[in-house]
Amino acid sequence: MGMTITEKLLARAAGKEAVSAGELIMAKVDFCLGNDITAPVAIDEFEKAGFDSVFDPARIALIPDHFTPNKDIKSATLVKQMREFARRFHIEHFYEVGRVGVEHALLPELGLVGPGDVVVGADSHTCTYGALGAFATGVGSTDLAGAMATGRVWFRVPASVKFEFSGAPGPFLTGKDFILYLIGEIGVDGALYEAMEFTGPAIAGLSMDSRFSMANMAIEAGAKNGIFAADATTKAYVKGRFRRESLYAYSDTDAVYARVYAWDASRIPLMVAKPHLPGNAAAAADLNDIAVDQVVIGSCTNGRIEDLRQAAEVLRGRKVHKDVRCIVIPATQAVWRQAMTEGLFEVFLEAEAVVSAPTCGPCLGGHMGILAPGERAVSTTNRNFIGRMGHPTSEVYLAGPYVAAASAVAGHVATPQQVGLKAPGAQEAVAAGVPDKGERSAR
Repeated sequence: MGMTITEKLLARAAGKEAVSAGELIMAKVDFCLGNDITAPVAIDEFEKAGFDSVFDPARIALIPDHFTPNKDIKSATLVKQMREFARRFHIEHFYEVGRVGVEHALLPELGLVGPGDVVVGADSHTCTYGALGAFATGVGSTDLAGAMATGRVWFRVPASVKFEFSGAPGPFLTGKDFILYLIGEIGVDGALYEAMEFTGPAIAGLSMDSRFSMANMAIEAGAKNGIFAADATTKAYVKGRFRRESLYAYSDTDAVYARVYAWDASRIPLMVAKPHLPGNAAAAADLNDIAVDQVVIGSCTNGRIEDLRQAAEVLRGRKVHKDVRCIVIPATQAVWRQAMTEGLFEVFLEAEAVVSAPTCGPCLGGHMGILAPGERAVSTTNRNFIGRMGHPTSEVYLAGPYVAAASAVAGHVATPQQVGLKAPGAQEAVAAGVPDKGERSAR
């Protein structure tokens, strides 16, 4: 009987010829990571257990990205604990302000994770690296402590679910729309402790940045991991970047899947997830009556250079609505520099948006864009739970950069076409339903 990509990677990590869904294994990890919320707890557990060494100082990353630049004394103290631990154990990959980025954008960018890896991180969105053909999953801080010391973690092999996308996506559609549509179809527990394998002709046409967005949100369907088979796009991304030898794994033709879903991408509209679950999905064009107070473009889901280019495409020559705060957060220093070099910052500033240093900040209600009671935001982040970005009565609408930027211009949830952006190849823009400049749709 054949194996899926996920099963092959876990079999290798366990030193076994084969594994199957439900099997308990002890797996060797290729890389592990923690951030300024989770790593300090892991360090406490590491020290309580009496460990006096790490398994490999070159295969651990400690990334203070959630509350940085440090927003208060407590956050500064947590980073200080990480810094001292990194110095004590000669951990190579500790990056602070000036070098740091949002962890799940930074690690692939630096070539620290790649095809064939087994990666664990004390952050639920560690599943992002599945875009590279890696098995990557979030773990608790205690598991991270054990992984840092021993380089090994227990797993129950997840069953795999295949998600096939065919057809040609419509204008402005990205991986964020694919994954919001998917979660809307199966629900936030639709792939509970399962491996989500993304495939099909429409997937093959997606950029790496779109694939990162999709893998990032696998956890929002309850999955253990999300994964893509490596192809020419993957290989071009890791060439000259990944610091170790790539291992390319592919599912066998007779691999066993718990379920198979198939969708035509040409039928997927630009999507939004309404409060208060990522699975509460709807077409953006149907939500023009939803006025917004803030737009956030960034995060580990959509803070890469392609995301910023898409936002700039909408904002170029337009102004952010007078009643909206628009915050743009490049995910890493390299993305920040590239955006500046390409002139994207000029676009954002002319549009009257603000550009931040790399941080997770507003995504988890940390800083750099907290919502007041009753306020609404359109955000390119990955979660819209109650109180996620601020006050419990605030609301978050998840979307991709095109919809987020269009909403910033319109003052309400909108598509790029609705603010006058022509679709590629279109003869004329569709601007129906957009209030006159200075007007604002009712709540």
